[in-house]
Amino acid sequence: MRSSWPPAPIGSRGRTATQPEPANLPPETLPEEPEQGPLRRCLVTRTQGRREEMLRFVASPDGALIFDPGATLPGRGMWLSASVDVIELAVRRGVFARAARAPLKLPESLHKVVEAVLARRLSDLLGLARRSGAAISGFEKAREWLQASKGGLIVQAADGSVEERARFVGGRAVPCVAVLSAAALGKIFGREHTVHVVILPGRWAQMIELEARRLLGVAKESVSGQ
Repeated sequence: MRSSWPPAPIGSRGRTATQPEPANLPPETLPEEPEQGPLRRCLVTRTQGRREEMLRFVASPDGALIFDPGATLPGRGMWLSASVDVIELAVRRGVFARAARAPLKLPESLHKVVEAVLARRLSDLLGLARRSGAAISGFEKAREWLQASKGGLIVQAADGSVEERARFVGGRAVPCVAVLSAAALGKIFGREHTVHVVILPGRWAQMIELEARRLLGVAKESVSGQ
């Protein structure tokens, strides 16, 4: 996973957009774009975004649509903006089959598949950051890192108290994300529930924020994970 670019806090920036194509122009009439460079075009909105922030899908040899979260699978990619509305619209309009120029078998609830995969990736990244010593949980211990200017990213439980979460951040200019539940965070950090996690600045903070951004866009509910 590429991490050389510095992602902005969730909610402070959307995808990089360009002037969309006419809405009534079907995808099959648009020229194919090579998978090169930092930008990709969404099949539904026809706007461009950074590839790291978008969702890639490919057709398997047996004609099934596969979500490729790391953008590593062979085949021509079909890209969508990281939004549950965009995913659902793509399914209703048959965008994938038109882009692939062939019938495709889709999961019954594509957005649920994408959400589950991204939630698992985010949990795995948080676990790796914890084991590497780049993440710490708990109100007091995590706040010590913030007070020592060791916070590159704050990860909080989306179902935690709004007041407590704000008190923990204390107005600090540190990116903050909240998409996993307290139970899901607790499972990662060996607790029953965890509300506050701080990640050291650097690669782990960048990758975790990226996955949280994508998950937040595709999650049907405000909290992912139980």
